[in-house]
Amino acid sequence: MAALTKRLPRRERGFWFGSAIDVLWPLVVLFIPMRMTGHEHVPKTGGVLLAFNHISFADPVSSTVFALVSGRVPRYLAKASLWRLPLVGSIMRSGRHVPVDRGTERAGEALSGAQGAVAAGECVAVYPEGTFTNDPDGWPMTGKSGVARAALISRKPVIPVAQWGTQRLLPRGSFLPRPLPRKRVDVAAGPEVDLSDLYDLPLSKEVLDKATARIMAAITDLLAGIRAR
Repeated sequence: MAALTKRLPRRERGFWFGSAIDVLWPLVVLFIPMRMTGHEHVPKTGGVLLAFNHISFADPVSSTVFALVSGRVPRYLAKASLWRLPLVGSIMRSGRHVPVDRGTERAGEALSGAQGAVAAGECVAVYPEGTFTNDPDGWPMTGKSGVARAALISRKPVIPVAQWGTQRLLPRGSFLPRPLPRKRVDVAAGPEVDLSDLYDLPLSKEVLDKATARIMAAITDLLAGIRAR
């Protein structure tokens, strides 16, 4: 928990995204016991993809906390409808997050945006599953290939990150958090997923599936470790 009181990166947050962080941070410190490990695997500079499992609407809070405590300001891929909401849209634009028009031809633009952001040295946070897992026990599903494609084109590191406990803080189907009694959230990162043997191969479905499977396997292994504790 002491990590949450350390000096956090403030540059490049943008006014509204930075303000949202400043408002929520004291609440996180007070009401959400967090155990975070693996910060050393997150590069302090340069482009990087943080690949998280997805189990709750509260995941962006724990993901953002982890990234900030690791010394990085995260940029998210998120559904484009958020940009049309009052205040939320200002936060998304301010934070230079990347809108995704799901189920349309423009969805590919988000991938280009993610590639551009990571190539420009940004920390891009992604949920490879694209939505909440539908596994009844909360294990990650098969990921979509967008993260693997961005990683193979940019040749930037993919750091797998597993989180657990947010589903108790904000259960699926609920829009009101349940902070009391306090629920601990665990977040753990692992070493970079090695995709180097795939860099020079054509971006075929087989190659993308192989890269995606490696990323999801790394996340699942980390989650198994968290849950075993």
